Amino acid sequence: MNIDDIKFDERGLAPAIVQDARTRRVLMLAYVNRESLQRTIETGETWFWSRSRQELWHKGATSGNTQQVESISADCDGDAVLVSVVPQGPACHTGEESCFFNSLVEKDGLAETDLATTLARLYELIELRRRERPEGSYTTYLFDQGLDKILKKVGEEATETIVSAKNEDRAGLVNEASDLLYHLLVLFVERGVSLSDVNYELVKRGKEARARS
Repeated sequence: MNIDDIKFDERGLAPAIVQDARTRRVLMLAYVNRESLQRTIETGETWFWSRSRQELWHKGATSGNTQQVESISADCDGDAVLVSVVPQGPACHTGEESCFFNSLVEKDGLAETDLATTLARLYELIELRRRERPEGSYTTYLFDQGLDKILKKVGEEATETIVSAKNEDRAGLVNEASDLLYHLLVLFVERGVSLSDVNYELVKRGKEARARS
């Protein structure tokens, strides 16, 4: 599919869903016409059509919060596009990471987020703890103790996860697996491994598995 296959509406527009390439979180909904979509493809940064101002606009031109394009795909009907980006700052004019921050439905009082978003936010928090080392933080304690302590905790949490699974303790398994994931993220930050590194490897393995089937 190419730009000629996009079905723009009677105003020459198509909705563009912008998604964080790392966390898969939806950042914003905007509109593109043929020219703005072409500029997006050519420049590698997002361009849209402002329906209120009736003009092209380059995301981040004034705020500096540009979006580096990773991929662009169209839906099955060809009348909407999904733009996967690496954001250089918040997407929303309010300063929020995403324009979709007003929760309508929550589970157990907690706003629903997907696992990738949760892990990405936790990873960023752990990175912040490593840089700032606030007093009283357990994460600070782990980094202060060093790699051997972190590895020991990963091993302990892995063992406790196995025991919970063996004992058919579903709640315990969820709790221990969550502890294991947290300590793995601490290990990743300590050793300079990003979530993108892990995601790339998993995607590669998925493609290899499908090719063999």
